[in-house]
Amino acid sequence: MKFGVIIFPGSNCDNDLINVLQKVSGGTVEQLWHKDTDLKGCTHIFVPGGFSYGDYLRSGAIAKLSPVMDSVSTHAANGGFVMGICNGFQILCESGLLPGALLRNEKQKFICKNVHLKCENTNTSISSKLTDKPCYQIPIAHAEGRYYADEATIATLNANGQIIFRYADENGMVNADSNPNGSTDNIAGIANEGFNVFGMMPHPERAASDVLRNTDGLAFFTALLEKELA
Repeated sequence: MKFGVIIFPGSNCDNDLINVLQKVSGGTVEQLWHKDTDLKGCTHIFVPGGFSYGDYLRSGAIAKLSPVMDSVSTHAANGGFVMGICNGFQILCESGLLPGALLRNEKQKFICKNVHLKCENTNTSISSKLTDKPCYQIPIAHAEGRYYADEATIATLNANGQIIFRYADENGMVNADSNPNGSTDNIAGIANEGFNVFGMMPHPERAASDVLRNTDGLAFFTALLEKELA
């Protein structure tokens, strides 16, 4: 297992990811520049949050054209693990690696706050340890986080168990009041059909340290190691 974090011009959550991945793995995390085409032997690729290319045109629309994304697409097609967080989720949707799109928040404002997530599928490589609480407190920070897909796609996601996380209240109840951005069906994170590509808007890497007084996000990453060692 070797972790790699892609860095685009405008990425600002790459070091957060690198720090937590180094913490859970005890090893070095490869930094992959957007112009790279070699994934340097990384088995687990992470696309971090931020404002890649200044979010010009549309969040993730330019980043999907980066040389590294061709390699990421090949890696995913071969069954390799890929996870996008916030802007990374937007990039994966723009690249066609995940269905749907991330639109402007319903109230047209940037949102930065803690939210609660309910894990809807604990049988994945990132969620297998999320079984001890009704919900997990994870921060969000986005202006274009409203997940949207057509009715047929939403039906498929539900039927296949591809909806991994939904916004919920502190008791784990999914309702309109707990939806911070207007996402369809309170969707906060999904997987592809092969369950090797994941995307989520909340930032578990920002909730993985005692220093931050929140470790709810740590299990998202330790689950990967547990699966590898199983």
